[in-house]
Amino acid sequence: MMGNNIYLTGQAGSGKTYLLNEYVKFLKKNKVCVAVTASTGIAATHLNGITIHSWSGIKVKKEMTDHDIARLNANPVTRRRIQAPKVLVIDEVSMFHSYRLDAVNKLCKIIRNNAQPFGGLQVILCGDFFQLPPVADEGYPAASFAYKSDAWTELDLKVCYLDEQHRQWDEEFLRVLNDIRSREVNEGTFEKLAKRLNGVLPNDVYPTKLYSHNADVDAINNFELEKIDKPEFTYQMVVRGKKKLVEALKKGCLAPENLVLKEGAVVMFVKNNPGKGYINGTLGKVVGFDSDNYPIVKLHSGKEIVVVPGSWILEENDKILAEISQIPLRLAWAITVHKSQGMSLDVAEMDLSKAFDYGMGYVALSRLRSLEGLRLLGINEMAFRVNDEIGEMDMVFKKLSKEVASELGQIGTEELKLRHSTFLKGIISKESGIKSADTLKDLYNKFFGKK
Repeated sequence: MMGNNIYLTGQAGSGKTYLLNEYVKFLKKNKVCVAVTASTGIAATHLNGITIHSWSGIKVKKEMTDHDIARLNANPVTRRRIQAPKVLVIDEVSMFHSYRLDAVNKLCKIIRNNAQPFGGLQVILCGDFFQLPPVADEGYPAASFAYKSDAWTELDLKVCYLDEQHRQWDEEFLRVLNDIRSREVNEGTFEKLAKRLNGVLPNDVYPTKLYSHNADVDAINNFELEKIDKPEFTYQMVVRGKKKLVEALKKGCLAPENLVLKEGAVVMFVKNNPGKGYINGTLGKVVGFDSDNYPIVKLHSGKEIVVVPGSWILEENDKILAEISQIPLRLAWAITVHKSQGMSLDVAEMDLSKAFDYGMGYVALSRLRSLEGLRLLGINEMAFRVNDEIGEMDMVFKKLSKEVASELGQIGTEELKLRHSTFLKGIISKESGIKSADTLKDLYNKFFGKK
């Protein structure tokens, strides 16, 4: 709120996305245009945002040539999108390649006609490098983490490391996760997890099975649903907006386009609504349907919820560009580790003997709230491993965060309020860039001085 560029990080369950949403609300309340993006579609839907690839126009390109930039610069829609905001948020930056972050930086400078990092935008990067890494591109280093980019250095980021835990309450389980994260796995770590090999779970609870590969998930869910001899209820997703944007929103949303439910189906909520009693990842079972044919889901706590449609929107410059509406549920006999990111699970079954990448075991385990909710079918050495380089960088991030905390501790309350106010006045008073009412002619006159 003082206008610094920020890297927001912390362990799984520390509240990073929640805090991002709060800052976005603060900006919108004060009429500050903010671009909300993420490296993946799933992460973007948690923020009502768009992927950074789509926002910037780089799509899947690894680098931006002069020709690419000239083409995007000649596109009024792209210019409007990049010129209008004062703040850029990029969530799950851990899965975004360094060379793509450099490409976005270069593009923003040119389109905004400003040599400052990202063309003068305040940039908020968020993520945890212990979680799933970027997918390797052919011809590029596998571990091309965002912090290796020139853009990262240019931004002069203030590191804010969240160290409170809001998902796990089980101290023993927290020690397991911290052992993996700090690369201090020992015999005690293994013994704690070994207690959950084929572990007994509460009665009448069907755990979500976490898989490292996509192949079996749909097959398992459909097979289990077919076994239930009850009437089917089908819910079709309702959409509005441009087809291309709607498709992008669908891709990032975990609710299926065509949801088929039966009484007895094991389901998972795929949207946060604490007021109604559920969050992303809450498990339950369909116990019936109300007079409007909406499903009634019984949670493990015994609470029953009538589940009505929810909406996912894609916003840009405070305008809704696309919207989809669906019952916020999906079948939950099985799900992939990748799609579970950001979820909080009460119970899960997983076979970590098939873990094949750094961080996969940590991501899968850290979805759970406690060890009691885990049924472990197997484990291998890779499940305990995190990238050594990330471990070293994490220590650096913690140190930098402590320095920021110390600086903040020396600023009095009144001075802090003044700096907040000064930042807000500064970005609100600046020319707001391209407005939606501008004509094509106006756009060209404004940025190129010609018709």
